[in-house]
Amino acid sequence: MPIITLQFPFPLNDSVQVGDTAYYTNDPNGTNLIILGTIEGILRSLNKITVDVQPTLVGTISTALTTSSFILFSKTALVNTSGLKGYYAEAQFRNDSTDYAELFLVGSEIFESSK
Repeated sequence: MPIITLQFPFPLNDSVQVGDTAYYTNDPNGTNLIILGTIEGILRSLNKITVDVQPTLVGTISTALTTSSFILFSKTALVNTSGLKGYYAEAQFRNDSTDYAELFLVGSEIFESSK
């Protein structure tokens, strides 16, 4: 499949990574998303990504993408299946109101990963 390079006039999203799926749309409402391909490379200093284009777009990609196309990405579910990871968490809840208030529920995902 062909590789294309996309350069953006603004910084890339911090969470974009190699292996994510890139999409585009030319629809102002964003309802018609088209899979562009798999992100194969990222050059954050120049705001560039390289994408391995889907075979169905090979002949039309040069006319399909414009400077006003909206580009987005999704994470792959194969490797991004867990919750947050870390060693420390702190939460503080405050209610400065003088009216009655009730906290219904607080939840978290906690598991011991190492000792």
